[in-house]
Amino acid sequence: MKVTWIGHSCFKVEAENWSVVFDPSEDGYVPGIKPMREEADLVICSHDHGDHNAADLIKLTGRKPDLKITTIHTFHDEEEGALRGVNDISIVDDGKCRIAHFGDLGCMPTEEQLEILTGLDLVMIPVGGYYTIDGEMAAKIIKTIEPKVVIPMHFRDEGLVFGFDVISTVEPFCYYMGSSDTINYCEVEIDFDQLPGEDITVLVLKPKNLEN
Repeated sequence: MKVTWIGHSCFKVEAENWSVVFDPSEDGYVPGIKPMREEADLVICSHDHGDHNAADLIKLTGRKPDLKITTIHTFHDEEEGALRGVNDISIVDDGKCRIAHFGDLGCMPTEEQLEILTGLDLVMIPVGGYYTIDGEMAAKIIKTIEPKVVIPMHFRDEGLVFGFDVISTVEPFCYYMGSSDTINYCEVEIDFDQLPGEDITVLVLKPKNLEN
């Protein structure tokens, strides 16, 4: 499976028979991130905010992949949506692996939701805080559901090259997770059967669509 971090919360995930883009942002919406122009079989948006809902910018192939999509309804804040509305976590299952994009999750999932999310192969989760859960809560969720691989998203870099200035860097999440592998590339090839041991693999990518 090939995973590309386009930027902010947008990922393109490609497997042998399918491709999905998650949460593309509108042009000029996220500081430091160039316009997103990708092609995929399917686009999934977690909620109706400009930095997550630009499905019209993604060219669809017309192919209908054989995927099971499970949607978990959550909130964008800790006040049951009173501040920022609702958010969807999407699980994509192709029969071989299960991956989940957490959108702009802003609260702790319920026990029932955590049970559904347990044992995933790949999780993409926000860690920047302010608009979403922060690094500490994200790490708590990940340690509870124990996916094979987690890729953090929705954070800024140290020099404010990309990302909103009110959100955090990825470092707190990595600290609470205890370890991470920083990859100076926007994409990674993952073979879930070849991952070492039972530890959770934390991969920190570089956005593909950087302006500079």
